[in-house]
Amino acid sequence: MKRVLEAVAHNYRAERERILESAEKIAAALRDLEASEDAAGEANESIVKAIVEGIGGMYDRAHGGFGSAPKFPHPAAIDLLLDAYLETRQEWLLTVVTATLEGMGRGGVYDQLGGGFHRYSVDERWVVPHFEKMSYDNAGLLRNYLAAYQVTRNEFFREIATGTLGFIENVLSAPDAGFYASQDADVGPDDDGDYFTWTREELRAVLDEREAEVVALRYQVDAEGEMHHNPAKNVLFIDQPLEAIAARLQITTAEVTGVLARAKEKLLAARAKRLTPFVDKTIYTSWNAMMISALLEAFRVLQEDGPRDRALATLDLLVARAYDPAKGMYHSLVDNTPRIEGLLEDQVFTVAALLDAFEVTGTNFYFQRALELMEITIRRFWDQEEGGFFDTAQDLTDRQGSLTLARKPFQDSPTPAANSVAVMVLNRLDLLADREDFGEKADATLSLYAAKAGQAGIFAATYGLALVHHLRSPLQVVVVGRPDDEHTTDLIQAACEAPRAGTRVLFFEPRTVESRDLPAGLADTLPHLPFDGAPVALVCEGSACHPPIQTPEALRELLSPAPAK
Repeated sequence: MKRVLEAVAHNYRAERERILESAEKIAAALRDLEASEDAAGEANESIVKAIVEGIGGMYDRAHGGFGSAPKFPHPAAIDLLLDAYLETRQEWLLTVVTATLEGMGRGGVYDQLGGGFHRYSVDERWVVPHFEKMSYDNAGLLRNYLAAYQVTRNEFFREIATGTLGFIENVLSAPDAGFYASQDADVGPDDDGDYFTWTREELRAVLDEREAEVVALRYQVDAEGEMHHNPAKNVLFIDQPLEAIAARLQITTAEVTGVLARAKEKLLAARAKRLTPFVDKTIYTSWNAMMISALLEAFRVLQEDGPRDRALATLDLLVARAYDPAKGMYHSLVDNTPRIEGLLEDQVFTVAALLDAFEVTGTNFYFQRALELMEITIRRFWDQEEGGFFDTAQDLTDRQGSLTLARKPFQDSPTPAANSVAVMVLNRLDLLADREDFGEKADATLSLYAAKAGQAGIFAATYGLALVHHLRSPLQVVVVGRPDDEHTTDLIQAACEAPRAGTRVLFFEPRTVESRDLPAGLADTLPHLPFDGAPVALVCEGSACHPPIQTPEALRELLSPAPAK
């Protein structure tokens, strides 16, 4: 018996030593993993920092914007800088954003009469544009101005956003649904923006003496203008503030504003009688998806139903006409007929638009289409060997022109890079659908470009934004209430106005939440609550939710900015 007990004790000591040794190895492995994760986190932060600093290094302190003439808008760069400001509260980031948006909004690159932005400025001051107007530019810039208005409450940014919405509605919108591609710069080879520019004589022929005087001061309309082909032609850009004009003419600022409003109506009516530049009525899927997302954001920020209704009608058109359950999105619609198999950007931009529509409406149809389309995109565009997405489907048989080469778009040029947008929608679907495989593909895509992203500067802005969203703990605000209840609207508005980076705001009617007719990730996260009719907001960070909130004031307090980093 003694020998047996000694043997048992010996075996026990040996087993204890093995367990302790294993525990030490596990602890060491955990320390190595934590160190590795810390190193990876520092590396990722250095990538974002390099991109942001690269953008900042291009900033034009005199006129706003990035680089010199010709000067292009870079909406993705504005998005990244504004996100970085909300995260860190570094004032220089906000200064770059606001000065750039003010420079563009006051310049001739913005159509001071009809709203909307021309393609780029030929000079560094944003005065003389290339007069073509692209739908994708206006979608991206609309979101910039809406976001800047949310953060600063500067009415000028709201005014430019509203003017851009007017251009989209009046020029780019098809009669029932869909957005046209662009408006030309001119009407013929000897024309250079004559539709948009004015001589002094043209001004005086339309306006009375006081109106002409105020317009000439406000927009610097002189005998000699900015157009080389016709020196008498002036580009309208904001030159003098309203207060200076009022002081000079010895009238009130309100009177100046009234005179300008009347004059602009007359000038627009006169301009409409000119030979109008051609509008390309092709409905490109990716550009329409960008516009859908922008108009849904306009609905959130401005609380106007028109942009939402137009966006949803267009999304329904794309799903009905341009979506193939086997192939995904087609590239374009001409006379509501699909043309050309879609590119990667057509797929992922549409997924983003579908998810935005799901957040705004709570309609499960949009989420299910987004999930299906993402699965199709992975099946057809995903590189199984190295990760990342090709710009064309791997099973595409009819390859012509540039489609003969399979590439993986990484840089913004000029629309957001499709692989970076893919990462952002994969992360959103990972959270909503509880699909870790989506998150893993997002991670693999980011890793594919990590070595060169920091060197790409402004052209990697969307990559930087995708990386930040991938690393950040998600913050969701779910508002539950009847859509016709003003308290529901108040909660949604409070959530949308929250100055927190990366916040997603979702709306559901009570019956949807009570029936658990929700994506798997939301169903697992949201608490089971009896809704007594009073609207509530549920703030969820990661997989944990705060207690329900019933007042906008309490919601604003909870969503107040985190301490600066």
